[in-house]
Amino acid sequence: MSKKIKICDCTLRDGQQSLIATRLSTKDMLPIISEMDKVGFGAMEVWGGATYDSCLRYLKEDPWERLRAIRKAAPKTKLQMLLRGQNILGYRHYADDVVEMFVRKSIENGIDIIRIFDALNDARNLETAVKACKKEGGHAQLAISYTLSDVHTESYFVKLAKQYRDIGADSICIKDMAGLLLPDPAYKLVKAIKDEVKLPIEVHSHYTSGVASMTYLKAIEAGADIIDTDMSPFSMGTSQPATEVMNAALKGTKYDPELDEHLLKSIADYFVPIREKALESGLLSTKVLSVDIATLLYQVPGGMLSNLVSQLKNANAEDRYKEVLEEIPRVRADLGYPPLVTPSSQIVGTQAVLNVLMGERYKMTPKETKDLVRGMYGKTPVPISKEIRKKIIGDEKPVTCRPADLLKPELPEAEEKIKDFKEQPEDVLSYVLFPQVATEFFKFRQAQKYGIDPNLAHVESGVYPI
Repeated sequence: MSKKIKICDCTLRDGQQSLIATRLSTKDMLPIISEMDKVGFGAMEVWGGATYDSCLRYLKEDPWERLRAIRKAAPKTKLQMLLRGQNILGYRHYADDVVEMFVRKSIENGIDIIRIFDALNDARNLETAVKACKKEGGHAQLAISYTLSDVHTESYFVKLAKQYRDIGADSICIKDMAGLLLPDPAYKLVKAIKDEVKLPIEVHSHYTSGVASMTYLKAIEAGADIIDTDMSPFSMGTSQPATEVMNAALKGTKYDPELDEHLLKSIADYFVPIREKALESGLLSTKVLSVDIATLLYQVPGGMLSNLVSQLKNANAEDRYKEVLEEIPRVRADLGYPPLVTPSSQIVGTQAVLNVLMGERYKMTPKETKDLVRGMYGKTPVPISKEIRKKIIGDEKPVTCRPADLLKPELPEAEEKIKDFKEQPEDVLSYVLFPQVATEFFKFRQAQKYGIDPNLAHVESGVYPI
């Protein structure tokens, strides 16, 4: 019996986020989207993740306008986005009224499938987004943040998949953000979940450790339904396997995605000069294009590695890089083995840097580390020891409820604060997620509207350096 594999192309979201810091402008995307719409992808991931912040902060674009433009250019293909559960697209938990409005507006503006994950795999942090998605008629795909530790066993992930099914998942994604999922474990995990949870399974991996395409093949053999890829100019390295390569590898087999290879080549050709421009500007670094075996040793995603290098460079301590890499697994163990994905990857990474630079572990602890220990991000996979807790938050008692239960509605106050800037209902969401960045964007937008020089003449279409 044949089982045609679906391909979700992530070029316009995760591909560009992984390789060029999410600097692909809407103007760069639009000329090729109608061609991508003809391919027959199972879906295209085009929004969410870091794209929202990047649109406002660096490109001076309205992310909602981008979504509407993509939807208009791709009427046939399902559009997918990445949502960080109760964190939405920001770096803290937001009140339920914000989550509900964000999900509603995302679907209203063109999203069909919302991939929802939580950095700690705490199902409580997904429930509001799932309910909102289903209420609006969207497809709620719940993602397991894959990681390795003594607690993150096959049975742990199967139990999590069952939890996700029970709170309303329409499909399950195994989200391997650091390229840790090896071929044989992938086969066993997909098969185990398939045996227990009768839902479509999508596998998402990064090429950081060099094994992702082999992992995909074994996952497909085990029964996976969908794989995530990127067009070749924005694939490999810290990104996903290449769309054209996986299509060719499966051609003629019972899993054949049957995508037009000539059309795929034409689309890849479009992205080549954009990639070359990013290389010339230094935005695309060769460091993110090679295999990094340290990924398997330290479980550090590619984006987190570059962030560590940047932090150490700013502190004139690049020679301490290896010490920091060795400290990361220790910090992760101390903090309850969180998967290293936004925002927990930033929390663990920054704390490891501080532990090394201070010469004493936890001598300095940022608010985010304290909040993680306080339970403000949710329940960690393993309880944090009393010793570590006392060292970081003293005698404070951690919260045990769903963190968002402690938050008051946020929209009314935000509406009042942006009344002089508001041009569309979605503006209030931009403000709640990124108050300072959104306010600067609103001022820029007003200046453009009234023909005033916003003193941002360097912002033009195209790919920009950081």
